[in-house]
Amino acid sequence: MFFTVPDVLKAADISRATKKAATLDWIDGRITAGHSARVVKSNLQADLKTLAGQGLHDFLMNAISSNKTVRSFARPKQFSRLLLSKTENSGHYGFHVDNAIMGSDGKQLRTDLSFTLFLSDPSSYEGGELNLMTSAGDFEAKPAAGTLILYPSGSIHQVKPVTSGMRLACVGWIESRIQRADQREILVDLESVRATMPKTSVEQRLVLDKTISNLIRMWAS
Repeated sequence: MFFTVPDVLKAADISRATKKAATLDWIDGRITAGHSARVVKSNLQADLKTLAGQGLHDFLMNAISSNKTVRSFARPKQFSRLLLSKTENSGHYGFHVDNAIMGSDGKQLRTDLSFTLFLSDPSSYEGGELNLMTSAGDFEAKPAAGTLILYPSGSIHQVKPVTSGMRLACVGWIESRIQRADQREILVDLESVRATMPKTSVEQRLVLDKTISNLIRMWAS
């Protein structure tokens, strides 16, 4: 399933990120794809290891990793490094599944959740929808700039061809402290109930606090 997190970046942040992205060097996106995914990938990725690239990486990572909704839903243990992709001129990323383990040099993570942070106004390009295949049918997302979409890394998904304009997006992966998706959903539901409880319900809130804390102790890794 998709989980949509709006306003991870505000308008001023989006402008800052896109202006900085325009100054970066771009390389063939197939370099970072797995063996199977490489044959269906056609986009460009920014070099984020330069001084300017690292600054943009850290700016985006801070916005994503500090977002309360992302933290509540994903229960992150660690984040991957970010990728910044540019797709245009009928570029696309065909159906694929993300690698289960990512990283190198002794810093690896299990990919429980993938995310895409959209940086382009959806009216500025045609196509480019994030398309996810599920047992309940296909889901598509092409949200407003600044919106982040979370989805299971094990799902089959694609970025549809961009037939005009340019799609700029930031992607990455999360290893969650709570590996099972159904357990994460239970915690989100309980926290939603807690957030709507009257402040006068002191005893009930304490019981809910205890329940959430004990479930995290049971399930966290």
